[in-house]
Amino acid sequence: MLDLLPHTPETKDTEAPVRKILKQCRQAFFLAFVLTFVIDLLSITPMLYMMSTMDRVLSSRSYVTLFSLTLLVIAFYVFWSALDWIRTRLMIRISLRIDWDLAAHVFDASFRRYVGRKNINVHQLLGDLLSLRQFFTGGSALTLMDAPFAVVFIFIGALFHPYLAIFAVASSVLMVAVSYFSIKITTPILKEASDANTEATRVASSSLRQAETTLALGMLGGVRNRWYEQHRKFLTNQVNASEATGLMGGFSGFLQKALPSLQMALGTYLAIQGLITGGMIMAASMLISKAVSPIQKLIGSWKDIVSARSAYERLNELLVFDREANKGMELPPPQGLLVVSNAVGVPPGHDKPVISDLNFSIQPGQVLAVVGPSAAGKTSLVKLLLGVWAPADGKIRLDGVEISEWSHDEVGPLVGYVPQEIEFFEGTVAENIARLGVVDAEKVIAAAKLIDMHEIILGFPKGYDTPLGETGFAPSGGQRQRLAIARAVYGMPKYVVMDEPNSNLDEVGETALINTVLALKQNGGSVVITTHRPRLINVVDMMLVLKSGRQVAFGTAADMLAAVRKLQAVTEGEGAAPEPSEPSPAPAAQLGGA
Repeated sequence: MLDLLPHTPETKDTEAPVRKILKQCRQAFFLAFVLTFVIDLLSITPMLYMMSTMDRVLSSRSYVTLFSLTLLVIAFYVFWSALDWIRTRLMIRISLRIDWDLAAHVFDASFRRYVGRKNINVHQLLGDLLSLRQFFTGGSALTLMDAPFAVVFIFIGALFHPYLAIFAVASSVLMVAVSYFSIKITTPILKEASDANTEATRVASSSLRQAETTLALGMLGGVRNRWYEQHRKFLTNQVNASEATGLMGGFSGFLQKALPSLQMALGTYLAIQGLITGGMIMAASMLISKAVSPIQKLIGSWKDIVSARSAYERLNELLVFDREANKGMELPPPQGLLVVSNAVGVPPGHDKPVISDLNFSIQPGQVLAVVGPSAAGKTSLVKLLLGVWAPADGKIRLDGVEISEWSHDEVGPLVGYVPQEIEFFEGTVAENIARLGVVDAEKVIAAAKLIDMHEIILGFPKGYDTPLGETGFAPSGGQRQRLAIARAVYGMPKYVVMDEPNSNLDEVGETALINTVLALKQNGGSVVITTHRPRLINVVDMMLVLKSGRQVAFGTAADMLAAVRKLQAVTEGEGAAPEPSEPSPAPAAQLGGA
């Protein structure tokens, strides 16, 4: 059974996780193979019973012989059914073993791969494990086990007469040839149809996430057209595949109808010639059917076999990549020392840098403000500083460790992050603040109080037990941002990165954010904030100015603000001062627009 699966090149056991699991189940596979052999041998019971009743019972008219044969065949049927039940249970246990050992790893690896490559089909990867498990519990795996035993029935047929064996071999070859050409013609077309259907599903899912905007802006027609373009490709290819298989399918159907009659005719001819008995006609007919049947089943299950093979290869590739990317010894919790050296950032799947030649560092207890105009690269820098993107060149080290190589399962719970686009998972307010881990009530309340959200949360429909997510309670924009900040500071991490954390905050919320940053700083943690708002500049120690992905300036906040004031004074001395009726822009605001 294992030899029928694809062989992935291995240098270590860890390089083929799925294959390793299957090897661990080899004794169970061997037992299932032996059971299949015994079951196939038992399947000739009805043939022998039919031959015996026609050749012996009818000629002798013996009721005792009929009764004895019937009891014996019933006993064989009971034994046959018991073995079939045992084999089915065995295959179910194998499939469950695969799921138990791999499900969590596949789930984690799929998410990590999606972050690294946005064009990956996560739904397909998560479905591959289900496909592989269903392959072993369905009839396709048993069909693979049955196929070699077609030779046994051909051999038994040869014991009756060589012509019967020759007919069985010719029938099998003919069925294989017809099915081969059918598969050869339709496989490329069906692959294109599958790819188009997958893309259509992705477009539909992506559109549903923006359903409100689609309806509000009257974009439903445009979205539908984009979806239908892919759906039409799917339908066209599917119809072409169906038409291409029409002729071959008709010929295959003709063979399936004609072969039983032809084999009966051959058996009758041999009986007329006195080469076999009358009872052997029926037995031989059934033997030839049993010889051809595994080939027909194998051809019918070929699509499932190919799908299982593809799932096997994708899962192995996914798990090997993920294991290599996340191996390493456990490290102590980060303290907040960040050093960026000649860092270059390239989005996954692209080749053009969006961040180039960054060099700066911050110490534990310091706050860094990253400022710059829109499209300066601030959000891209945030992803680099969190290790979500690996730098294409240079180093980004947190406490001396390259953060992109630090296992997110290990370091993730020890850092804080506030994204620009805030989403919450299906769960309560408390569970979301606790990052879906074990809810520590004291830490949850402390995080909420730190951002001044405790009283507001108590005013939610169910307080901290209020459900969030797509189907849950919908907080306002400012509340969502403060809840995201509470999630980021849960447990008072030593390293926190915030991407525009005050974009939706009012004055009260911004004051709470400032107090939160000061508390993190007092706790000895380092904080990185991207911002356009001038109030946060007053609590930072260092400033980094970006423009078009490049570092324009870096230094202490006092030096940077002094440089801006000096530049403003020079500008005013040249007569370029603003009109008296307009307020002069704040120095920090000028930095943000530099």
